[in-house]
Amino acid sequence: MTLAQPREVTPVPDRAPRVDYGRLIEPQRVHGSVYTNPDVFADELERIWYRTWVFVGHASEVPQPNDYIRKKLGLQDIVMTRDKNGEIHLLLNRCAHRANLVCDEPSGNSSSFRCPYHGWTYRNNGDMLGYPYNKGYGGKGKLDLGMGKVPRVAVYQGFVFGSFAEEGPTLLEHLGDAAGEIDRLARLSPEGEVELTAGWLRHKTRANWKLLAENETDGYHPQFVHGSIFAVTGSHIGELYSDAATSVTRALGNGHSENDLRPEFRRMNEPMKWFGTTEDRVPDYVAAMRAKHGEAAQQILVEGAPHVMIFPNLFIAEIQVFNIQPISESECVQYSTAVQLKGAPELNTRMVSQSIGSVGPAGMLLADDTEMYERNQVGVALREPKWIDIRRGIHRESIDERGHTIGAANDETAMRAFWRNYKELMAPEPSEGADR
Repeated sequence: MTLAQPREVTPVPDRAPRVDYGRLIEPQRVHGSVYTNPDVFADELERIWYRTWVFVGHASEVPQPNDYIRKKLGLQDIVMTRDKNGEIHLLLNRCAHRANLVCDEPSGNSSSFRCPYHGWTYRNNGDMLGYPYNKGYGGKGKLDLGMGKVPRVAVYQGFVFGSFAEEGPTLLEHLGDAAGEIDRLARLSPEGEVELTAGWLRHKTRANWKLLAENETDGYHPQFVHGSIFAVTGSHIGELYSDAATSVTRALGNGHSENDLRPEFRRMNEPMKWFGTTEDRVPDYVAAMRAKHGEAAQQILVEGAPHVMIFPNLFIAEIQVFNIQPISESECVQYSTAVQLKGAPELNTRMVSQSIGSVGPAGMLLADDTEMYERNQVGVALREPKWIDIRRGIHRESIDERGHTIGAANDETAMRAFWRNYKELMAPEPSEGADR
């Protein structure tokens, strides 16, 4: 006799949300309570973090068979593994017996995991291997209990996403045109591959996760929040977001957005300007790219890497990747790492160095932003005014050739796109257009 196995993942309850989001989210403003209300946070876990596609990690973090690494998906403790056949799994770090944590180490290589409480053992794909003193269960092989698994796992250009929803849009449908921005990043590698192997820095912030997601493609703040670092380093980044800039903010659909700086870089027409350097400082990399792409290399080297926010938690900021994970309605963690491009050791060293300077423990850019996030969190808890204004540039938006809404470099087009998608997920209603 085989004991029945319970469902590996508890389905999202199909019930009305705790909060009336139709009254709190409007086209030009958002109520401050969506950043502070614990009921809102509970709804987000069910309707966003445990239902949509969420970025978890990168395949390069488990390069060899039996490699594993601990991750987070919302509040869930996840073990990302690569089995002996090379398939990637996302396992819930919980024993099927008495719910003890199975995996203690942050990363490693093992074909199995053994629970320290009662010795139950699992393969690295989550299947049961065995349990001690099996006569208590009627003998060997009488139990069919495995570790919980994220039902859907998909990989795009090495970026690993998971969804607790057993059915729904595919990852490619979720990414839409944002997939092209990940492709842009991969094209910068002479071998066409991104690697996230420099290690992750963990930044805990006393702020709601949505404040971070909004900020990532907010082109209105850099000149003010980062003005001091731009002045000290002689950086011209602030100019890319000025009123005179030809850069645009673009809503890519499904809550994704980008700051498209390519118009400015095309105007300059200088390879590697996007990285703040010149060809002669990375000659081996430039030569490898020209050998790989031929005449097309010039445009790739001029346009550079994307600055894209992929809903709800993946942010690619040219040379860094960020993974946002919530803790509560007033706290979150932002993991950051330097982009590494396969076949580009010369450039990779510089990317690590620049990342340390901007988002490292003593980095200046992330310190600036974190101060703003936390000040915002304090502010939204105050009683008046009740609303957050997101109308900037709404009067001058237009539609590009792909049907996406675009605004000026410093407009709040991206925020409005984020909130349209958020509202649709939290309080589903007929879509008001293809580009949400």
